[in-house]
Amino acid sequence: MKAVILINRSGGTAKGDDQIGQKVEAAMRAAGIEGEVELLDGAGVARRAQEAVAAGAELVIAGGGDGSISAAAGAIAGTETILGILPLGTLNHLARDLAIPFDIDKAAVIIGGGHDRRIDVADLNGQVFVNNSALGLYPLMVVDRDAQQKRLGRSKKTAMMIAALRTLVRFRHARITICADGDRLAIETPLLFIGNNDYAVALPTPGQRKSLVDGKLCVLVLRKKGRWGLFAVALRTLLNRARDDDMIRLDAVETLRVESRRSHLTVSVDGETEQLQSPLEYKIRKGALRVMGPPPEPEATKG
Repeated sequence: MKAVILINRSGGTAKGDDQIGQKVEAAMRAAGIEGEVELLDGAGVARRAQEAVAAGAELVIAGGGDGSISAAAGAIAGTETILGILPLGTLNHLARDLAIPFDIDKAAVIIGGGHDRRIDVADLNGQVFVNNSALGLYPLMVVDRDAQQKRLGRSKKTAMMIAALRTLVRFRHARITICADGDRLAIETPLLFIGNNDYAVALPTPGQRKSLVDGKLCVLVLRKKGRWGLFAVALRTLLNRARDDDMIRLDAVETLRVESRRSHLTVSVDGETEQLQSPLEYKIRKGALRVMGPPPEPEATKG
């Protein structure tokens, strides 16, 4: 099996591993996959994925964190090219929800197994994302976290904890109007979350998805709270004790329009922050991405 193999060398586990190229190449060879490993930055992964799709590549393998996987998926979605995932990031949301092992050799075996499936992706103003997007507190935390990492060299976890505390101290509710499948609702909230398919927010599986093919956006609106209320929500989240009543959930949404009096909004998209012109237009794209995954589980034998 031939593939274009793209690794983000600037983030996740690849950043601190000088041998990452050789390790990936050996794992791919053992799994029966042919292709030269290309070590790139994040923007290079997206660009090369686009070039590979234009050249008619059957399989593009992307290695990195959620941002890198999302960038490659954006180039591949809507085409017949298949995405192979090497989870080399910190969280690896999509790989986890697809049951792809975080070990390089085991993930390569999954890709080499040749079992592809179609999954949904979400779309924001024409940009594909595979996990989630958010407005309000979370994008501001990410901006602060990234600045700390760049300026002070703090770890991602430490920087995020400090950013969360600082953002909560100076937070303001966002006044927005959302239109979910045509139904308008004016709200004031510190956080709006949009996911590609339904996310669990409570134990035992916070932040996970049972399905990537339900064809729905997950729209969660954090209830308006005072500062101490937000601290309580943040603490419950850190302790994996989030409660359903912290959020308003809008069910079975396929399109979402977000309007604001502001001309631009700070938005997180699969962990990367951007300034986007409002209004924001979200939609689900059903079955738009072909991705390698584990073989399907055998159906239970009928008695």
